[in-house]
Amino acid sequence: MTSISLSKTLEDLKIENKDYVFYCDDALSRIHKGLSSGQPYDLLITDLSFEEDHTPQQITTGSELIKAIKHAQPGLKVLVFSAESNSSVIEILIKDLGINAYVRKARHDAKELKRALEAIAQGRTYFPPQMKAIVKEKNSYNFTAYDTTIINLIARGMPQKDIPQYLQDHNIKPSGLSSVEKRLNLIRDVLGFSNNGQLIAYCKDFKII
Repeated sequence: MTSISLSKTLEDLKIENKDYVFYCDDALSRIHKGLSSGQPYDLLITDLSFEEDHTPQQITTGSELIKAIKHAQPGLKVLVFSAESNSSVIEILIKDLGINAYVRKARHDAKELKRALEAIAQGRTYFPPQMKAIVKEKNSYNFTAYDTTIINLIARGMPQKDIPQYLQDHNIKPSGLSSVEKRLNLIRDVLGFSNNGQLIAYCKDFKII
């Protein structure tokens, strides 16, 4: 059963295409069905633990579900919504299972859910403040002054094709367009981003720019 906070948040954000299931096995079945029909899901929202009943299930925990679904659809975004507060448990979810957001069930969790869903929609991650260091360690990349310069220029709205002239004017090398493009591609590949918007959001989140 979905929580009141989650139902209200999805309603407030006007998210209409959504499915609810009671069991992890059913969730995995829906994922497979979506893939086979050419209409894959964009996001999984799951708890970590569930009340047992008399219905036999192969997958009984949220962590097991995430592992199975990541195997079936590696690119699926995952938001964990749970009462779990153990940082070591959350660390495993972030570093080993690659979840995109974690919201703890507590007072004001509807606001946190909204922020998390909006972050995911913008290609960003969303975790409790104390977990930020773990995320940064997982997505480790040593930014150089050259890197932050070109990312700053893009963040300020400069077209990529105009960056070489700026670099030449300020005697920054390498200044060729191909060098700029290769550098951005390298950074995005290491951090797992598909576009510059995600990279800029990440750099702002971690005060890199």
